[in-house]
Amino acid sequence: MEPLKRLDRSVKGRAVLITGAASGMGRATAHLFASEGALVAITDINEAGVACVVEEIAAVGGTAHGWRLDVSDAAEIKRVVAEVAARFGRLDILINNAGFGGLSPLDSSDYDSVWDRTITGLLTGQQRMVRAALVHLRKSDAARIVNIASTEGLGATPGDSPYAVAKTGIIGLTRALAVDLGPEGITVNCICPGPIRTALTDAIPEEVKTIFAKRRTALRRYGYPEEVAHITFSLCLPAASYITGAIIPVDGGLMVRNA
Repeated sequence: MEPLKRLDRSVKGRAVLITGAASGMGRATAHLFASEGALVAITDINEAGVACVVEEIAAVGGTAHGWRLDVSDAAEIKRVVAEVAARFGRLDILINNAGFGGLSPLDSSDYDSVWDRTITGLLTGQQRMVRAALVHLRKSDAARIVNIASTEGLGATPGDSPYAVAKTGIIGLTRALAVDLGPEGITVNCICPGPIRTALTDAIPEEVKTIFAKRRTALRRYGYPEEVAHITFSLCLPAASYITGAIIPVDGGLMVRNA
């Protein structure tokens, strides 16, 4: 029998760039990577939030640096990615996490502007991040890309078509890039969070959250950012070398429950 292969489960010393890392799932992911010894680039449009997360990580002995980044700005993406790679001397992992809501009924007067903003920020921004990072990722021996979509990319909520289309596009982008980059050993995977306790769901009253979770999810509760972060982290391990193009719901069983 062949000896078992010993696969590397450490991200120590590897550089990871996370968009939308000033709060919610991005913040939780940044803390997790830093706690495991990674070099973490905190990027977000919220500059004050970036500084706060960098301070939090430094306070517990982690290594993180922050950049303000608007993922709808192509020039800013190129600049920030280049600066991150220069600061760390490498870039091994890209996590496209930045997000915002795009709720707008089809006959709304602002539908076109919401559509344009949502597609640019959520979908176009992700492919621009990948293209900017690719020259650096190609130098890594375990390059990983994780795109954060949503269960809205697997189903739809009334009045939410710009967001649903953008998230569905991320799923398609993930599959296409997995095929394109597979020959180079670069894995590309996608996570579809369901009802998670983030800034996007903060405004929902607690009793409404409870009713929805009990009615729609198998686990009968909302999820926590850390629960998404750990799945993201697992996909980025050097040992996760034979999973690519995967679309993984982290939704408490939302998509599998019929009744």
